[in-house]
Amino acid sequence: MPIPRPSQPADPSRSASPFFPSRRRLLTWGTLGAASLASAALAGCSDSAHAHTGATPGESPSDSFSPNATVDPNAISALPSPAAASPVAVRTKPVFKVHDILPNAPADAIALTIDDGPDPVYTPQVLALLRKYDIRATFNVVGIPGHAHKDLIRQLAADGHTVANHTMTHPQPLSKRTPAEIEKQITDAQSVIVDAGAPAPTLFRSPGGDWSPAIFAAAAKYGMLPIDWDVDPDDWKRPGVPKITEKLMAAKPGDILLCHDGGGNRSQTVDALKTVLPALKAKGLSFVTL
Repeated sequence: MPIPRPSQPADPSRSASPFFPSRRRLLTWGTLGAASLASAALAGCSDSAHAHTGATPGESPSDSFSPNATVDPNAISALPSPAAASPVAVRTKPVFKVHDILPNAPADAIALTIDDGPDPVYTPQVLALLRKYDIRATFNVVGIPGHAHKDLIRQLAADGHTVANHTMTHPQPLSKRTPAEIEKQITDAQSVIVDAGAPAPTLFRSPGGDWSPAIFAAAAKYGMLPIDWDVDPDDWKRPGVPKITEKLMAAKPGDILLCHDGGGNRSQTVDALKTVLPALKAKGLSFVTL
């Protein structure tokens, strides 16, 4: 079960349910190596206190996640291992606030984090909006769609966004995997991102905001800080543009915002960002990358 946030009590009606079952039915990724998960399913992120319970009925997945999407295990094993990173101190909790990771950031700083891509339909739309409003974000990339769309990873880096590690297959709950499986999820995704041409990530976000001592240890071993969030519009549920907009507009200085560009139909997220990005800037908030 994901670790509840101190500031947000767990919702038992959702935390015991499976994550995005509709996407699990849609995805078949094949074996990723002895320590990886066979036929793993991508699930969208949610608040640490709230497990995702399912996609909106009738949701159409993006081309990144076609019913027969697979990755040749030989292609993954052939990727160069990422350069050894200097380990960092093992944390006992993830980063929830901008100034916990960027103490010298402006007082009015907020960070937009975008999960589960890259996606060939929605990632370019998000990138176009970020360019329009001169905003840099942090993209938490999943290895499977990243391997299929390396050009988008390169574009993220070229546009000045931070590319972070979000595991290879987005397994949930990651905390239930063995230490070897957790490390494999991290190193496979790291290899995909580096092979695509982006800098080796120094940030790691666990799927669903699910953390454990083994996850913290693995992230630290590979030189990554664990990052979470504190503003979640639940855009993965497609609750409607007004609701997504309302939750994001409540952002305060220091907040880390969560949105999604992959794992399903993200048109509502894109439409909400069209309003939210200029409006938050107009409120005097400054977007920073983590």
